[in-house]
Amino acid sequence: MVDLPIQIIRIARPIHWVKNLALFGALFLTGTLYETGLFKDVLLAFFSFSFATSATYIFNDILDAKSDRLHPVKKNRPIASGKLPFSVAVFELLGFIFLSLVLATSLNQIFSTIILIYLGLQVLYSLGLKNLHVVDILIIATGFILRVYAGAFVINAHLSAWFLLCVVSASLFLAAGKRRAEINLLEAVDGGTRKSLTKYSKELLDSYVTMFGNATWMSWSLYTFFESPRASLGFWLVLAELSRATTIDKLMMLTIPVVIFGIMRYEALIFEGKSEAPEKLLLTDKALLTAVILWVSIVYWIIYSGVSVSGI
Repeated sequence: MVDLPIQIIRIARPIHWVKNLALFGALFLTGTLYETGLFKDVLLAFFSFSFATSATYIFNDILDAKSDRLHPVKKNRPIASGKLPFSVAVFELLGFIFLSLVLATSLNQIFSTIILIYLGLQVLYSLGLKNLHVVDILIIATGFILRVYAGAFVINAHLSAWFLLCVVSASLFLAAGKRRAEINLLEAVDGGTRKSLTKYSKELLDSYVTMFGNATWMSWSLYTFFESPRASLGFWLVLAELSRATTIDKLMMLTIPVVIFGIMRYEALIFEGKSEAPEKLLLTDKALLTAVILWVSIVYWIIYSGVSVSGI
C-alpha cells in the first residue's frame, strides 16, 4: 500500500503534460504573454487539458491491461503489472474528468466543447480506432492540433492559415514518428500489441515522416515570411536603408535554420527508434532541447524585447 500513491501518479503520466504546453503557443506568438488575465486563462486551460489527457491514458490502460502485459515496456504500467487496483483506477479516471470539465466550463463554451471533442475522440481511439492504420495517425495528430487551437480559443486569438498548416504538418510528423519508433518494438515482441502496426511497413512510415517533416519546416517558413512583426530598432532600419536586400519585417525568418535543425535531429531519433514518446525526447535529448530553447529565445527576442513594433 505504500507504493499506491506512486502508482496513482504514474498512471496519470504527468510527464505527458509537457505536450499541453502547446496551449501557450497562441499566447506566446501573439505577444500577449504578459497580459495577466490571458495568462491565467491559458494556465487554467493547461490544467484542464492535462486532467483530460490523464483521464484518457487511464481509460486506455484499463482497456489494454491484458495486451499491455505482452509489451516489453507497457507491461510495467500500474494496472498491467497489478500494482494499482482496478477500482482505484476507475475512481481516478472519473475524478480527472470531473476536474477537467469544471475548469473548462469556467473559461468559455468553445474550450469546453474542445475538451469534450478531445475526450470523445480518445475514447473512440481506445475502443478501436487505434487499430486502423492511417486513421490512428490522424487521430494522434488531431490531439496536437486541438491543443494549439484550444489555447487560441481561450484568449480569442487569431492564428493565420500558414500557422494552421504548420501545426497540422508538425502534428502529423510527430504522430508518424511515434508509429515509426513503435515498429521496432513490434519486431521485438513477435506480433506486438497494436494491430495497426502490422499494416505499416518501415518504408511507408519513413515516407510519411519525410513528407510531413518537409511540410513542417516549409509551412513554418511561409508563416515567418508572411506574419513576422515589423522591426523597429535603429540597427535594422539602417540596414534597410543601405540595401533593399535587407528587410525589416521578416525577422522571424531567423528561426528557420533552428526549425530545420530540430526536424533533422528528430528524424534521426525516429529512424533510431527513439521517438515512441516525444515528450520524453524533448526533455532528455540535449540537441533537441537546445534547438527548442534557441527557437523560443529568438522568438521571444523578436516579439518581446522591443526589436519589433508589435506581436504577430
